[in-house]
Amino acid sequence: MKQLYSVMQQALARGENVVLVRIVASSGSVPRGVGACMAVFEDGSTLGTIGGGAVEKIAAEHAMGVHQKKESACKGFCLAPNQVADIGMICGGDVTVYYQFFGAGDQKVHDYLLAMLQALSGGKNCWRITRLEGETVTGEGLYDAENGLRFLEDLPVSQLQPMLTSKSVYVQGTPAYSVEPICRAGFVYIFGGGHVGRELVPVLSRVGFRVCVYDDRESFAKPENYPQAEKVIFGSFLNIREKIEITKDDYVVIMTPGHLADREVLLQALRTDAAYIGCIGSKKKVAKTNEYLLANGIPEAALSRVHAPIGIEIFGETPAEIAISVAAEMICHRAILSGADHH
Repeated sequence: MKQLYSVMQQALARGENVVLVRIVASSGSVPRGVGACMAVFEDGSTLGTIGGGAVEKIAAEHAMGVHQKKESACKGFCLAPNQVADIGMICGGDVTVYYQFFGAGDQKVHDYLLAMLQALSGGKNCWRITRLEGETVTGEGLYDAENGLRFLEDLPVSQLQPMLTSKSVYVQGTPAYSVEPICRAGFVYIFGGGHVGRELVPVLSRVGFRVCVYDDRESFAKPENYPQAEKVIFGSFLNIREKIEITKDDYVVIMTPGHLADREVLLQALRTDAAYIGCIGSKKKVAKTNEYLLANGIPEAALSRVHAPIGIEIFGETPAEIAISVAAEMICHRAILSGADHH
């Protein structure tokens, strides 16, 4: 999402208008849910996706009409089975799509985009709130604890607070509100920037995780080795608290150069409230590590917090394949924490 808004900002700076196509409400089975975005530029090119297929094609065409009128608009799509012949979809749900017109010379647009990019880079929990009255979007704002509610000041914070959850919500009423988290607090700390760690960084970054690589080898702990990582730290595996503080929002991925370092980092990680802890290695190594953890005061019940061997079994062997399996497990874990519907 950060890349999308950065490219939009660049187009506006060149004097080009942009239409942001965004799903603000959905029900039933749909390709993408609330928050899916696609920017449509004046030349018809696009960036991002709202689910592909016929809906996206029709939405992109409609966005060109919004470019001509220079006015934002909403449009609903019914994807029910009896609509299959009309738009070629069989999902069985409904989506409301907001076509938001961004004019190149509008100062309010500039301020909003700047605030959005700051929110996406800030590493704090932040939500986008869209107010709908009938089929019209009548306001949009951003909320985080530090700055409060911006651009939509007439919504009482007391009314907003119950809507601020870890997943997108749609609150019916007059007006109705669509609320979506756009940035989550916390880092993925990858302990060990070797072959798998280096492959894992771009994958996690691509799917919305903020990545920090931590290594005790100075030649490895260099930002140029991991261009997609937000932070790279050179420090001892024996005392990670000298350099970082792991919180309940953070993920821990342990893949150091050796078994002894792995277990030392794991021992420290289990004494935190980390949202996720995973450790690379064989089942034999896991059993030996568990013996060490128990001998050093970790309760047996706490061992279940550890995803080890890390990753979903896809029978891959290369560093890139292992990185995919690890990322898949972390995406699944994040979805479970957010309360996503898995049925």
